[in-house]
This record gives sequence, C-alpha cells and structure tokens, in this order.
Amino acid sequence: MPRASIPARASQSTVHVFVCACNAPFCLPSCHRELLTLISVDTHKLRTISLIGLAQVVASASSQYLPAVISEPGGQALGISPTTFFVGVSVALVTSALVGPTVGRMVDKFGGRPMLMLSNILYAIGLLLLSMADGITMIMVANLVLGCALACGQFEAAFATLVMLFGKNSRNAITGITLIAGFASFVGWTVSVQILELWGWQGVCRFWAGVHLLFALPLHALIPAARQSEPALDKSVQGSGSPAGAAVTEPSRRMGQDDKRPGPATPIQSNRVKGILMAYVFAANAFVGMGLMMHLPGLLQVFGVSMAAAFTIGSLVGPAQVLGRLMDFFVMRKWHPLVGTRLAALTHPVGAALMLVFGTPFATAFVVLHGTGNGVLIMSRGTLPLAIFGALGYGRMQGWLMLPAKLAQACAPFLFGMALTDWGTGTLWMTGILGLSTFAALCLIKRSPAR
Repeated sequence: MPRASIPARASQSTVHVFVCACNAPFCLPSCHRELLTLISVDTHKLRTISLIGLAQVVASASSQYLPAVISEPGGQALGISPTTFFVGVSVALVTSALVGPTVGRMVDKFGGRPMLMLSNILYAIGLLLLSMADGITMIMVANLVLGCALACGQFEAAFATLVMLFGKNSRNAITGITLIAGFASFVGWTVSVQILELWGWQGVCRFWAGVHLLFALPLHALIPAARQSEPALDKSVQGSGSPAGAAVTEPSRRMGQDDKRPGPATPIQSNRVKGILMAYVFAANAFVGMGLMMHLPGLLQVFGVSMAAAFTIGSLVGPAQVLGRLMDFFVMRKWHPLVGTRLAALTHPVGAALMLVFGTPFATAFVVLHGTGNGVLIMSRGTLPLAIFGALGYGRMQGWLMLPAKLAQACAPFLFGMALTDWGTGTLWMTGILGLSTFAALCLIKRSPAR
C-alpha cells in the first residue's frame, strides 16, 4: 500500500490524520483512486471555532429562544399581554439592524474580539434590566440594550471575526460555528425551562446574565486578536492573483475574484446589483425563517395536526438545520457556495408543495426539508459574501447586507401571524413563492470566471 509522507515543513499546530479512501483497515489494489487522504486539521482554527461556537450557543439561547419561555409567566406577573414580550423582540431586532453597519465598521477597524466581548457585557446588562422590569417601558429599554448586544455578538460579528483571522479560508470555520450553534434551541429551551421552575422568569434572565459574564465573556477573551496584516488575509489576497505588496496600494485587488475594476471602491459599491440581490435573498429567508420559528406549531395545527404532534414535529427543525450544515461540510464544501445555496433555496418550496398537495402525512417531510435548507441558508450569510465580494471590509459589508434581513425578522412574527389568521393553509403559498424568488435571485448572481 502506498504511503503518505508528512510534509517536511509541517507546523507544530497542525495535526495530520491519515484516512484510507476506501474506509477499510487494509487497502486492496483495486482502490487505486486516492488510497490515502491527508487531512490537515489546524488546531489553532479548531480552538477558535470551539470558543466562538460555544459562545454563540449562549448568545442564541439567551436571546431568540428566551421569549418563548418567559413571555407567558412574565406577562402574568407584570399584568401585560405575552405579546408585549414579542414586541420587545421586534424592538431588539430593529435596533440590531440599525446598529449593525456601525458594528461592522468597528469589527473591521478593531477586530472581532473586542466587539464579541462587549456583546457579553451588553447581554448581561439587558437581561438584568429585563429581570427588573415593572412595566412596558423597562421592557423596551432592556430590549434596546439587547438589540445592541445582538448587533455585537450574533452570527454576523462572529463571521466577520473568522474572516479577519482566516481570510478566504474561513468557509469551514463558519460551518463549524453554525454546527455548534445549532444546539442553541435545545440548550436554551431545556435550561431555561428548568431554571423557570426553580427561580421564576426573573431568575431565568439573571441566570443567563451570569452565564454571559462568567462563561461566554472568558471564551471570547481567549479568541486570538486579529490584525490587518493577518497572514490568512494576505494569503487570500495573493490567491486572487495580486502581489502582497499591491494589496496595500490597490484595495480593489483584495476584494475577491468578482471585483475587476480598479480603484478605491468597496466590494459592495463595485457590485451593487449583486449586493442588492444578496440582501434580498437574506431578507426573504430571514422573514420565512423567523415567521416559522414563531408560528410553525400553529401552522401545522391549521393543517389538522394535533397540538402535541405539532410541537413534536416542529422540534425537528433544529436537528434538520444541523443536518443541512453537515451536508454542506461533507458533500458541498468543494462546491462554490452559490451552488449549495441555490439547492438550499429550493428545499422549502418543495416541502411547501408537498404539504399543500398531500397534507398532514407530509408534515414531517415539510419540516425536515425546511430545516435542512434553512440551516444552509443561514450559514450562507457568512460564506456567500466572502466568496462573491472577498475579505476586504467584510464586517461593514455584513452590516449592510443583513440590515434588510433583520428588519424582515422584526416584522415577521406579526405579519406571519396575520397571514396565518387570514389565509390559513394558504400561508404556505406565500412562503413557497418567497422561496422560489430567493432561488431566482441567486441564479441572477453570477460568479466571475476563474483567472
């Protein structure tokens, strides 16, 4: 059996694992195609992925999955409608959308670690204010602070941090943190419900505030500091055909393969049509994703699924999202992100069509198809801009691209609820058409030919 040799200049931070392509303990002569595959796992990158991924679990568990747990007991205690808590969520998302571009610029200037650490402090302050709320005013003030925390600490800032550290080699890292963060719903709901029974809704808020300060903040503090001269970024620039020295004097050459025009323009400015199409894709997906996150059990019940079964089937969204990200890593990682994203955009329309035509027997298939595609589409918010526009100014670019998406998320719970009330099962016609429109928009985004 042929032997694979360890590279002479291997870094000490690299672990080399030899894997037989046929997955057998001993290779047969017939296994002539790539008998051995050398998998180089950068332990530095793995450590960073683990730190950010675990912190993202805390961020999501204590924000987007928290209102479902505390809205009813909190509303009863304060004498207000549980809907008010969801209005607070919309306030936080709008705040996050408006602050996002500024945070992106700060990430580009100072690196991601300071902003992620700031997010933990803001989360803790916002959650403590929420725990002390005695009425609507304090709830809204707390959500304004939480909105700033979302802008500093959610996926967009995490993706930008990875790009600052690893440049255009960040795709697998982005996949890694979204895989870990996929368990946020399980952790958030399970832990929050247990704390609710012990300490009440205010205790839940205080618990997560403590987790941010004592667990997530130290995790973010261990992330390596990024510098503008980070080798990974320089490597990505050189890979596009530009000399390293020219990258400083000619910023446009660092923008990625899809930007051909010289000059000081940013990637988005040089590719406005692509930027608009991409922002629409993210906004439409965010609207459907947030709407179904809030109303999926109710939608399934409209189709005739029992309440217990609706919640059971709806809980498959999280595992299905993880499945989609695993498929991206093991099957689609060598493809251009546009290919996988286009396929993912079709899964929800296909599932909606099955549900509309065949009804409740295909409820599970609908949820799994939606979750699988949504998992890839959420991840594409990090990988697609990097592949199309490049690494230069990535944080600021993320802020602008995600602004419409966050506004769509803020409107989704209310508008989706209205559609469900007025249209019933016809709501899936709306989501299916939106899914097809995202596929069409993705098809209009063309990748430049290799140079």
